[in-house]
Amino acid sequence: MQRSENPWEWPEETWRHIVGRARAGRSLAPTHWPNGAACAVALSFDADHDTIPLRDCDESPMRISQGQYGHRQGMPRIRRLLARHGVRASFFYPAVSALLYPDEIRGVADEGHEIGIHSWIHEANTKLPPGVERDLTLRARDTLEKVSGQTPVGIRTASWDFSVDTMDIIREMGLLYDSSLMADDDPYELEVQGQPSGIVELPPEWIRDDAVYFNMLRFAGLRPYTPPSAVEAIFRAEFEGALAEGGLFLLTMHPHHIGHRSRLVLLDRLIADMKATGKCWFATHAEVAAWCRDHAASNPK
Repeated sequence: MQRSENPWEWPEETWRHIVGRARAGRSLAPTHWPNGAACAVALSFDADHDTIPLRDCDESPMRISQGQYGHRQGMPRIRRLLARHGVRASFFYPAVSALLYPDEIRGVADEGHEIGIHSWIHEANTKLPPGVERDLTLRARDTLEKVSGQTPVGIRTASWDFSVDTMDIIREMGLLYDSSLMADDDPYELEVQGQPSGIVELPPEWIRDDAVYFNMLRFAGLRPYTPPSAVEAIFRAEFEGALAEGGLFLLTMHPHHIGHRSRLVLLDRLIADMKATGKCWFATHAEVAAWCRDHAASNPK
């Protein structure tokens, strides 16, 4: 029976099934953070590099060069900054980025940072033919493991484009966590049609993503109207809220955006100030997910 295109005509079981595919279940906010910390800080970088124009079938050398900037300038600056602060982060790679820059991803892994899955070529999952997302995701995982030497345990879908099939793929792969959905500020367990999945969700948010402030598309109205000082103020306010509530501060950044000279300084200042509180646990996404899974206040007795 064909489903009506009018949502107001759907029977209850239809809309309940839709919202139940990957839904926030029990909170995994922990009883405490390691070493008496009042807040967890999880910094992440989506190393998209050249894959955005490639995904768009855009062969423009200009647009591809913008992605290459992330490799040539953004990543070295970010890696130096993290090393100077003694902070480890999570780097989510499209497989094509890893294949284009194998020495980079190996270096990132060797420095103790986490490597996470971030698509094959930054494809939009919801636009793929049936079955293709699974194939690409499995290939991406295997490629990242082969090139980096590290087995990924987490995924962030490209552009946070979580399709109706993504949850099944994550469960099939036996991943620890996802970081694509936005139902909370703090970690939670994903449910599938009301049943716990065992998958930890580390929720991102657009307001804690540098791309929405710094993106630029020449032939469209997309412009970086927000100055770095305003972005810093937004990120800082989000951190202060997480610290006050004893929660998670998860920040998503991109080397070809945050890696510019005028922008990376805001991250430098923010990390220094977060460290200065003496109340933060800086950890990879995998470490946060494992801690919350094992120390959630809502864990069954």
